[in-house]
Amino acid sequence: MPPSFFRNSVTRPANRVATRRGALLTSTLLALGVASAHAADLPPAASAPKTGASKAAMPSAAAVPATEQIISTAHRTRSEQSVSHVEMQRILPGINPVKALEILPGVVFENADPWGNNEQNSSLFIHGFNQNQLGFTLDGVPLGDQAYGNYNGLTPQRAAISEIMGGASVSTGAGALGTASTSNLGGTLEFLTQDPLHRAGGQLSQTFGSWSTFRTFARIDTGTFGNGNSAYVAWARQDARAWDFAGHQGGNQVNAKFVHEDDNNRITSFFDWSDKVEPNEDSIYDPQYTTLYKKPFIYPNLGEALKYYNSTEYKDAGLNYRNYYSAAQREDFLAYTKWTHDFSRNLHWDNQIYYHHDGGEGVVAGPISAAGLPVLFSAYYPSYSPSQLSQVFGGSGMATRTTEYWDNRGGLISTLRYHLGNHHIELGGWYERNNNTQARRWYPFSASDPTTPYQRQQNPLIHQYTNYFYTNTWTTHLQDTWQVSRTFSLNAGFKSELVYTNGTLPVASKSGSTVPGGTIAAVRPFLPAFGALWNITPHEQWFANIQENMRSFQAEGTGNATPWGVTTQQAFDHFRDHGHPETSWTYETGFRTNRDISFGPLTHLSGQLEYYHVHFSNRLLSVASAPNLSWIVGSANILTNVGSVSTDGMDFSFTSQFGRHFSFYNALSYNKSVYNDNYSAGTTIVQTAGKNVAGVPNWTEKFVASTNWGDFNAQFIGDVIGKRYTTYTNDQHVSSYALFSLNAGYTIRGIPHVRGLKVQGNITNLTNTKGWSTLSIGNASTTYSAYPIAPRMYFLTLSAEF
Repeated sequence: MPPSFFRNSVTRPANRVATRRGALLTSTLLALGVASAHAADLPPAASAPKTGASKAAMPSAAAVPATEQIISTAHRTRSEQSVSHVEMQRILPGINPVKALEILPGVVFENADPWGNNEQNSSLFIHGFNQNQLGFTLDGVPLGDQAYGNYNGLTPQRAAISEIMGGASVSTGAGALGTASTSNLGGTLEFLTQDPLHRAGGQLSQTFGSWSTFRTFARIDTGTFGNGNSAYVAWARQDARAWDFAGHQGGNQVNAKFVHEDDNNRITSFFDWSDKVEPNEDSIYDPQYTTLYKKPFIYPNLGEALKYYNSTEYKDAGLNYRNYYSAAQREDFLAYTKWTHDFSRNLHWDNQIYYHHDGGEGVVAGPISAAGLPVLFSAYYPSYSPSQLSQVFGGSGMATRTTEYWDNRGGLISTLRYHLGNHHIELGGWYERNNNTQARRWYPFSASDPTTPYQRQQNPLIHQYTNYFYTNTWTTHLQDTWQVSRTFSLNAGFKSELVYTNGTLPVASKSGSTVPGGTIAAVRPFLPAFGALWNITPHEQWFANIQENMRSFQAEGTGNATPWGVTTQQAFDHFRDHGHPETSWTYETGFRTNRDISFGPLTHLSGQLEYYHVHFSNRLLSVASAPNLSWIVGSANILTNVGSVSTDGMDFSFTSQFGRHFSFYNALSYNKSVYNDNYSAGTTIVQTAGKNVAGVPNWTEKFVASTNWGDFNAQFIGDVIGKRYTTYTNDQHVSSYALFSLNAGYTIRGIPHVRGLKVQGNITNLTNTKGWSTLSIGNASTTYSAYPIAPRMYFLTLSAEF
């Protein structure tokens, strides 16, 4: 690849990454913008320079733009763009790295929390696919499909502390064949943790802000010791009151990382412990017909709750009644060890073993008379009057409901890379064993001894259901990148995906019929991928990629869009014999440029224009027999193949630099995702053919205006989300909105024993805009609920490096 395409590949010594003598450029972290790379996707000219390489092969320091890049664009046969550690922490210290990616083209992330941490009301769309149809990894370890009902992974913010995230990248069309995921119908998101520093030192940060925010982060680096060893340990604690109720969100997290490097080996070990509690924001049901904007829970005012549940206000609220509280409790342990060995300059072998344990529960305390619950409870306590039923649950008229999670999974990833002449060959495999359990249970709620959102429940009254799942995942991939000429390369390969899940329902709801269960396989032995890369000039590049992907069935049961979510064995057997997993074909092509120019104050311009087309087949939808109640009761569901979706779109992003001190980044995206078929809900034909995919805006616009004057920096950020349809039939929608934020920081130097003291201020939702963030589309096709946008908030962070 011509030298100018390495313009953004300059690293600072403080952010050293995992490149070493004789190794190819894999998982490369850039200080000015992260470009996470799978070496087999790069032509040989893009390998890390070897000792004695010609000086002409590297750009001069003078050629590197002085202004920091907001994003970095990887030079692949597919679209991949990244956000650096520096930019993530500028947007908001401690931010969920997925939320930081919302400034990238094609990425639509919604959350009612300014950090993006609340998982219950989190929403992510990329090129028409939602977060459960994307792939997520941390340092190569699979993070699962991000389902709120935890079953095969954990969110990036639980997998690693935000402040040690080295960077995050998104492949918006199709990810690398070697990505450890079986859910990536659409793109993939890759997160990288920072390596230990070579020097001993530490960092201490403290964030204060609106709604009693108090976030502490501490890190200690050992520096290099022994023979090529280095390590760090980090801790974070966050406590912040929710902006519209009295719950406190946060918890503790600990990370540790060890790296050993010698001439031919690199060994990395990482550990994460996360223990968090997030009281949840409740959504507003059918916002078109209500004046409600927020629906906070009542905790800790028990007297107010008891009065409310006996009032006409509660009776008139319908499905917009207020719970006493709701919370997500999650505890995770994640660890991996990775060994990379260089047999020679041309042959490299990566091996990674990992383990993850999750234990947690979603807990809700609310009235026993709501949302069809009397019908459910009558199956367990027949002939009980409402007053007798209330006494069973503690005499308060309330009950505590949990969805309890237990997940143990572990796996091995192995990849062999061989550079042979003009060919770069990659052969890899991934195996995972996942055992997970989900259970719905009901507990008493006594006015004299009330439960709280921060405690684990004991001694349930009702075991409504329990699901057991055992999943074995096997994937292999083989690909070859052929450097046809100095300026043109081709890439071809395939992935094999074999997923076998055995699910049983040892405890079934008495309101159900028979108990579904058994083994279903999602198998595609040949998922091809083809790509091309042409360096048209030393500064311009054309790319193209075609790829097929499959999404395996979610290992979830009652109330979910899975084969095990149906309520009869007959329905399960029919789907096992005749059903198909979701698949997609992705076509993407684009043009990149990266060059110095002299046009008045404009001194540098880089950008990418991409067109994509996606055909999504065998879309699965769980159609509930009582859709307005299924979210709390778990009513009968029919898993339905509702046809295909066609998507066409374009992403255009650029960064313009004006001398050494100013830059402007802009990303404009257009997406048209359309249902191709109608579907049946009982005897009703739901007219969805030709309608836009619900929840996905046609247009988004993002920008970041930056200035940098030595130790001072500031940014003005904008995020505009277009109109979104809220029903499958497109008869309702929510309006577009624009959110703006500011950040500014200054580093004080010259303090004894302190390398630098940084003071940073952030303002989120600068204009205090009101609107709807995450949308929850109802299975009835005509109903939905929505979560509000968080109001304007202020934060101040002090961070010292030693």
